Parts: sequence; C-alpha cells; structure tokens
Amino acid sequence: MNMKKVVLTLVAMMAVTFSFAKSNEADKRFDMSCDIYRLSEVLDLDERQMDAVEEIQDNFSTEMLALASLEGPQQRFRIHQTVRKEAAQMRQVLNDKQFRAYMRILMVTLRNRNL
Repeated sequence: MNMKKVVLTLVAMMAVTFSFAKSNEADKRFDMSCDIYRLSEVLDLDERQMDAVEEIQDNFSTEMLALASLEGPQQRFRIHQTVRKEAAQMRQVLNDKQFRAYMRILMVTLRNRNL
C-alpha cells in the first residue's frame, strides 16, 4: 500500500513536469521577441522607424505568445492573420528594400520555428 502511494506520487510529479516542459517548449516557439537594435542595424532604420518597428514588434510578439494555447486549424488561421497584420503595419513604416529584408527574416524565423 505504501509503495503504491510512492509510485502514484512519482507518476503525478512526472506528468506535471512533462506538461510544464511541453508548454514551455511551445512558448519558446511562439516567442517572437528580438533584439531591436540588431534589427535596426540590419534594416538600416532611422530613429522614427526604429520606434515604430519596436512598438509593432512588441505587439506582434505578445499576440503570437497568446496563440500558443490554441491548436489545429484555429491556431494556423490565427497565426496567418497575425503575420499578415504585422506585415501590413511594417509596410507602412519601412521602404521597399527594408520591407523585403524584414519579410525574409520573418519568414525564415517562422519556418525555423515550424510555424
């Protein structure tokens, strides 16, 4: 009887640990925060653009983290919507050359994270 309690306790602890690790892994996939200063160097942003890109990027990262809790087609649809919204906002701020470079970076990031 005593051994049964120990085994059940161990199983419960492992299940909780596994579910926490799995959710933490999903959170990492959806974390789109980035080093804004490095991004500004790559895209050659001026000060006005840098402020706007930082705000857009913060909102995008927050929205993507919220999508980690969804699953299946609903999640895919919402990711697509969020990326399109963010791209439209970036298009308003960046010139053509900067926007193309940004979209390449974003698409590679999404592909690497299997999103």
